[in-house]
Amino acid sequence: MGSFNYFTYFTEIEEHFWRKRGAHILVSPLDWAIVETWQKAGIPLEAVLRGIDRAFESYARSKRGQAGRQMKSLTYCVDAVLEAADEMKEAAAGKGPEAAGRTPASEPFSREELKAFFRKNMERLGRASQQLSGASLSLSGQFPEAKKKLEEMLPLLDSPAQLDLEDLERRLTVLEEKLTAALTAGTPEETLLEIRREMDRGLAPYRRKMTADQLALLERQYTQKQLFEKYGVPRLSLFYLS
Repeated sequence: MGSFNYFTYFTEIEEHFWRKRGAHILVSPLDWAIVETWQKAGIPLEAVLRGIDRAFESYARSKRGQAGRQMKSLTYCVDAVLEAADEMKEAAAGKGPEAAGRTPASEPFSREELKAFFRKNMERLGRASQQLSGASLSLSGQFPEAKKKLEEMLPLLDSPAQLDLEDLERRLTVLEEKLTAALTAGTPEETLLEIRREMDRGLAPYRRKMTADQLALLERQYTQKQLFEKYGVPRLSLFYLS
């Protein structure tokens, strides 16, 4: 996790894309899911920004770019970002383990910020459980368990030693994955189909530009985002702390 600054990763990508495009536009659920796949894959921010630059240069030379049509989505940047990430990985390998394993000297956020983030998410899980209590007992029962797990992690934030943020993020990711599985299993089939239809419409122009693995990860991230928003479930990952 040393390659990430969880305060700025998404914001810097978003703002860089706006600057390159020359207009402040709303980031779509699909674009958000793409950024999440880069974050989950451990792609450094520098590689993402470099890939976006290359994608815009390539697009400017294309027929669409020369016709004055603007790039509308980060999907056009996927290949260039992965290429830049591979180049950085190869360069780091050539410099030896010390360069490749470099980590920040200090924690990227204070303990009070972390505690506030945890407590806010515990409150939101409580509200989500109450809202669903009459409609779906099978789903609402998952939220108190997740809330309890967050409460059990709070003492870790009082440790006098430097926090193991990688392990903390790992715990939060597992908790999110359990919630995602429960939401997917408990959501009506028609709702899942509608999410799938929306996703397919958004991905349709770009499917040929992406590999099967890229598409599979993107589809999982998109579905998770839509389900969490539908049920008012907070994202627990430190990626969302800001």
